[in-house]
Amino acid sequence: MKILHLISSPRGDASFSIKLGNEIIDRLKKTYPESSVKVHNLTEEPFPHLEGIHLTSFLTPEQSRTPELTEAIHPSNQAIEELKEADIVVIGAPMYNFSIHSTLKAWLDHVLRSGVTFKFTEKGPEGLIGTKKIYLAISTGGIYTDGPMKSFDFTEPYLRKVLNFIGITDITTYRVEGVNMPGIREHAYEDALERISI
Repeated sequence: MKILHLISSPRGDASFSIKLGNEIIDRLKKTYPESSVKVHNLTEEPFPHLEGIHLTSFLTPEQSRTPELTEAIHPSNQAIEELKEADIVVIGAPMYNFSIHSTLKAWLDHVLRSGVTFKFTEKGPEGLIGTKKIYLAISTGGIYTDGPMKSFDFTEPYLRKVLNFIGITDITTYRVEGVNMPGIREHAYEDALERISI
């Protein structure tokens, strides 16, 4: 069993999404003792934000790519290979301004490639990644699963949509919520741990 842990928080040991992701990993290792874990910290080893040369490399057939285009497409190929090799992926996703951190968005921009991870058919788009188990480890300063702020949550819905688009539908979400709210933050992480079931 190969497990990929994607970290997108720049807060290190202070990050609740990293703590939650690590806890999910620990429980997976107990369930699958022979598993291997690859950690990719997207804030320490970021993927480049898409520029013209990346898009050109995506659209150019392999045999026609110049050395410059071959170099430009390398991060995308790397991201897709890491994803394809993994049986389970744990994605740490702190909410920033109601959505995901830009490093995770950059990773997704390199993963979603027409003809590689999805294709368009007469019946619409078809995901090409295949069966994967995804765990989302989301942390938020407020409460977004219910109540007046629920409509502001573009973190989980976005991640689910883009992952579904490339063919991944087995997605479980665990959250640490209210980490900035007095009266809730003191026990927010412990409450999140109680909800984890692997």
